[in-house]
Amino acid sequence: MTTKTVIVALDIGTTKVCTLIAQKTSKNIEILGVGSHPSHGLKKGSVVNIEKTVESIRASVEEAKLMAGIEELESASVGIAGNHIYCFNSSGVVPVKNKEINQADVDRVVEAAKAVLIPSDREILHVIPQEFKVDNTCGIKNPIGMCGSRLEVNVHIVTGKTPLIHNLIKCVEQAGLNANSVILQPIASSRSVLSMEEKELGVVLIDIGGGTTDIAVWKEGSLIHSQIVPLGGHHFTNDLAVALKIPHNEAERIKLSHGSVLNQNHLHETYLTVQGLSGTRGREVSLGYVAEVLGARAEELFQVVKEIIVEKNLQDQITGGFVLTGGGALIRHMPEMAEYILEKPVKVGYPQAFGGMTTAMQHPKFSTVLGLLQESDKFSEAVARDEKSEDESDMFDRLGKSIKNVFKEIF
Repeated sequence: MTTKTVIVALDIGTTKVCTLIAQKTSKNIEILGVGSHPSHGLKKGSVVNIEKTVESIRASVEEAKLMAGIEELESASVGIAGNHIYCFNSSGVVPVKNKEINQADVDRVVEAAKAVLIPSDREILHVIPQEFKVDNTCGIKNPIGMCGSRLEVNVHIVTGKTPLIHNLIKCVEQAGLNANSVILQPIASSRSVLSMEEKELGVVLIDIGGGTTDIAVWKEGSLIHSQIVPLGGHHFTNDLAVALKIPHNEAERIKLSHGSVLNQNHLHETYLTVQGLSGTRGREVSLGYVAEVLGARAEELFQVVKEIIVEKNLQDQITGGFVLTGGGALIRHMPEMAEYILEKPVKVGYPQAFGGMTTAMQHPKFSTVLGLLQESDKFSEAVARDEKSEDESDMFDRLGKSIKNVFKEIF
């Protein structure tokens, strides 16, 4: 008999709120409904207006529910970003109690790695093991079942400001859903875009969203650094709007339809008509000038990324180069500009297809929400395992009590 579970992913971004509803069976995930709605109430990934954010979430969820033919939803996995996110690496070490390492030892050593001093207004979102070390043996991914006397772990810890995390969760709850997990967006994007081979080789994912650019550095299958940069596609649009003295919606249209970040000679010979404020006449602007404005912002963004890589001393770890994703990655010639500044191979990353995905969804702007869905599936499996182990322990407790009662009656 095949059991079916409904899972929900919610990507609350600066420019859009995207909802995915899927059906999880024992064999695969099948997407049932998609909802996307312009986002109002967020700035650089953080909630600045709860009422408007709730309205945007509710509209996106209702659209997805209508497509899926589902009336009620209970919970969702929610993506989080914003420049309040701070990530760092830590390590922990514990003695092994019974010579053979079990899950309890792994849990203890991860807890030891978490025992770091963080400010009172911050909380830990993720503790991601990078590698384990048993006695003098390094590079172990899963130490369970191995023999040893000393267990060590290196972890990547993701923290966020508690009030801002709670504001996001509050918005989700007011929209009628429980946030069963809060997942860092670059982790989700990496899940949908990067192959295991790329993560092993050493690669940097650059997810260019509306208000932020999310960075995730992978090596030997582990996340070794992540960071949120408060620069995104909205800044490109804003630069155009200011430079051309046009409304934001017109600047967005020009960016998507005619924008380029490389200022090539032939673009100065091509002109397009831009519409100014209401009541003013349209005027001609060269595509070369548009490229000049967008190129300056792209150069700034990739210089920031380069500085992060140099500051963290990660240049030698990036054998596989850089992967661009997110809606901002599709501005023309972004990979070429990135390759010139970062001096490594660069490509645009598209989400890998799975059950029920349409061609329209294989777009970089859906990378995060598709990754959230896959991470949500992993989370639900972990919860199911925990519940099963709790049920088993309850069963043993009941069995132990009944045996005690029998012995009391006999003696």
